[in-house]
Amino acid sequence: MKGEREVKSGVSEEEREVKRKRVMERSDSPPPPLGFNNPLLPLANAYDDDDEEEENELKKSQARGNGVAKREGNGNKVKGEAQEEVDDDEDDASKGKGKHSRHVEVRRDCPYLDTVNRQVLDFDFERFCSVSLSNLNVYACLVCGKYFQGRSQKSHAYTHSLEAGHHVYINLLTEKVYCLPDSYEINDPSLDDIRHVLNPRFSRAQVDELDKNRQWSRALDGSDYLPGMVGLNNIQKTEFVNVTIQSLMRVTPLRNFFLIPENYQHCKSPLVHRFGELTRKIWHARNFKGQVSPHEFLQAVMKASKKRFRIGQQSDPVEFMSWLLNTLHMDLRTSKDASSIIHKCFQGELEVVKEYQGNENKEISRMPFLMLGLDLPPPPLFKDVMEKNIIPQVALFDLLKKFDGETVTEVVRPKLARMRYRVIKSPRYLMFHMVRFKKNNFFKEKNPTLVNFPVKDMELRDYIPSLPRAPEGENVCSKYNLIANIVHDGKPEDGYFRVFVQRKSQELWYEMQDLHVAETLPQMVELSEAYMQIYEQQEE
Repeated sequence: MKGEREVKSGVSEEEREVKRKRVMERSDSPPPPLGFNNPLLPLANAYDDDDEEEENELKKSQARGNGVAKREGNGNKVKGEAQEEVDDDEDDASKGKGKHSRHVEVRRDCPYLDTVNRQVLDFDFERFCSVSLSNLNVYACLVCGKYFQGRSQKSHAYTHSLEAGHHVYINLLTEKVYCLPDSYEINDPSLDDIRHVLNPRFSRAQVDELDKNRQWSRALDGSDYLPGMVGLNNIQKTEFVNVTIQSLMRVTPLRNFFLIPENYQHCKSPLVHRFGELTRKIWHARNFKGQVSPHEFLQAVMKASKKRFRIGQQSDPVEFMSWLLNTLHMDLRTSKDASSIIHKCFQGELEVVKEYQGNENKEISRMPFLMLGLDLPPPPLFKDVMEKNIIPQVALFDLLKKFDGETVTEVVRPKLARMRYRVIKSPRYLMFHMVRFKKNNFFKEKNPTLVNFPVKDMELRDYIPSLPRAPEGENVCSKYNLIANIVHDGKPEDGYFRVFVQRKSQELWYEMQDLHVAETLPQMVELSEAYMQIYEQQEE
């Protein structure tokens, strides 16, 4: 049978084997750097294993440190295991002397440093290769600002260096700078400013001096900006995120906590780390531009909220604030009953007295809160003699009577009851939410009532007389100052949000709406339709 097949095909088995070997040899040989028409097609899954080893060095060292700590608590058995692990490491090291142990030359005299263009560098977006869309070993080209993967001869960064003539690249994780295609590391202090923009750093001394700083910073385009008072890009209907972030940046303990990454290095939540990165970028004094794009933070929000809050869909800042604070608290706590920086800043306590109709018994309970909802009086139904709607006004004093322990609030769900609320513990940062929007079966309507509120020296005890006094020996002040005021302008569906924030170093007020940042008068803060406010407790 075998002979018959050879006769029919006219090709012997030996000739077939020779052809098969030739095909295998051709496929094993690497292609020349520019010897194909489309150099990007064979590189879809290529990345540099050496870079992956560099990025994993820190993780390996931490794992070894944990292993050493565990071995110290055990006896001779663990010593034997340690000896075996050392032997395994030696075997791995001997194996690694082949392909992956490439020595990288370090030089200071790179001739291509003058091609670095800081004007096009933007590290606010997701760190994915612009060709393969992979997040492994991503490098940024310091000439054009694009992201590419790897630096080996089969990588996209290497191909880009040959095609475009761009030779300087920085690893977005290790912050090492390389020259391609020569593949040597560049060690030059003139690149430190790029590393600081890529990953802003703050010492504890610098953090303590932030609220005292009055110095302006200058961007590369010549524009001046204030660290902490930079605009945020509105990617697409994301002003509800921008006003929330700008408000939280005025909460000093929360800001100081996230400026030091060591405070939350135990946390594995991407949302926590993206929020920390955004905080450091907003307060960084050496940015190349006077605005920040919260793109990476928004991607983490979309993933953590399961697209409840997403780009392209307008949402409520109050709902987003509540979700963000609760999610950060859940991710930051080390145990189920542990506290976090979120609760230390915003958590207060209410005493709730519930009375059901036809039942003389009262249910008394305590309830923690992060935000207090204030009910606005209904607007008038009729117009005045000038055929214009009357815009009513109400004092914050009247709205806070809801929490004095005496005013009765009737609720229908889940059962008809009469409720009385009393604040028994006031937080360091007090958040108010004016309930302006209501939905019915047909449309969403907005209450235009203006709230008259104090900007400074709000004595909470005057508003809530039943507020308990602090124990003896504790200097707790009941006066509060306004630090952030989120307002809504326009119609319920087509309106927009903006925020007034205070700069503590000079006690000046700024109006912020996406990229727009302008100084304003304190009187203008009181004339707006307040939607959410943050008050800070004064220090004795």
